[in-house]
Amino acid sequence: MALQDKYKELTDAATASGVTNLQVREQDGVLYIDGDAPGGAAKDRLWDIYNKIDPDFRAGDLVMNINVTGLIEGTKLKVVTQSSNLNIRKGPGTDQPIVGKAAHNEIVTLVSKSSDQWWLVRTDAGEEGYSYAQYLTPA
Repeated sequence: MALQDKYKELTDAATASGVTNLQVREQDGVLYIDGDAPGGAAKDRLWDIYNKIDPDFRAGDLVMNINVTGLIEGTKLKVVTQSSNLNIRKGPGTDQPIVGKAAHNEIVTLVSKSSDQWWLVRTDAGEEGYSYAQYLTPA
């Protein structure tokens, strides 16, 4: 089964949800879906569909880079990990040391979007560092 067929429900939902700048491409056995969602709810729906197609995200054949437009400094974000804590790192990258953690469903504050993948956040306890944006959505 081609990856675009496997994830057709997901790409159709992205279009129906109003995702702009939608780009779908396949490279080296991985399907890449990029775009800008009009809000956190639209992005959450896409992650729910992805989880239905590939429970626990184990296939490793999809990279979904859907950004929520309109996020500004000071926006409250919810940690949307499956169940574990979200690592907060000294710098943007998994090679950076962990300086804190945010619990599943915890609310953190956006300090800045250093890239599409890594956002600088602050917890209510004052811990500040970079977290992977895939696990954050507007609260």
